[in-house]
Amino acid sequence: MNTALPTAPAPIPHLGDSRHTMAQPPQPQRPKRAGPGPVKKGYLILYNAASAVAWLTVLGRVIGTLYVRDWNPAFVPIVADRFTRITQTFAVIEILHAIFGIVPAPVMTTVMQVASRLVLVWGITFPFPALAGSAWYSSMLCAWSLTEVMRYGYFALKQVDFVPYWLHWLRYSGFLILYPIGISSEVAMILKAVSGPASQVGPWYPAVLGAILLSYIPGSVILYSHMLKQRRKQLRGGAAKKDE
Repeated sequence: MNTALPTAPAPIPHLGDSRHTMAQPPQPQRPKRAGPGPVKKGYLILYNAASAVAWLTVLGRVIGTLYVRDWNPAFVPIVADRFTRITQTFAVIEILHAIFGIVPAPVMTTVMQVASRLVLVWGITFPFPALAGSAWYSSMLCAWSLTEVMRYGYFALKQVDFVPYWLHWLRYSGFLILYPIGISSEVAMILKAVSGPASQVGPWYPAVLGAILLSYIPGSVILYSHMLKQRRKQLRGGAAKKDE
């Protein structure tokens, strides 16, 4: 008489055995941030291109005047001061861009940079035009204009996805030299005003300019550190690239 052999119980799968675990559903990918619409893109192209041309004009006026005037900086404000003041005042729009998210720029650093320059063009060279004849004024305008031609040119071309690598590199490397030149020139111009004609405005004005000078200590560190961080992201790779 044949009897059936008892069958061994089926092995209980180990919870850690990947052969018996259920396949995990694929994780949904994070949607990519949509680019600007055609109207916004057209506006940004126009704004950045116009700003690049304006600052290139400033640079041309400074260098051209120095060249034909035997590098005498006293003649620079005659052809560059008023146009620079208009161009820099127009840059107040950058603050609105940052506040309303038109561009992914940090509001604080944008306000700091624009405000410091407005102090120079409206609080120094406008009431004291003689100070604009200093070599510091010419070096300041050269640093500003070179920085802005590269920056605005980069952002204009970025809207059409055509940024040559050399411009990309200059955008995130030029500040290493141009920022110290620009900041030191700004400080020198404010010092000349404090030690000279600032008291003509009122006894309080030298104190105001002195407070602004003190703000350059943390402000310069913040701006320079921000650009160093951007440089690391843009030139050495980074998952999230956020332009200034």
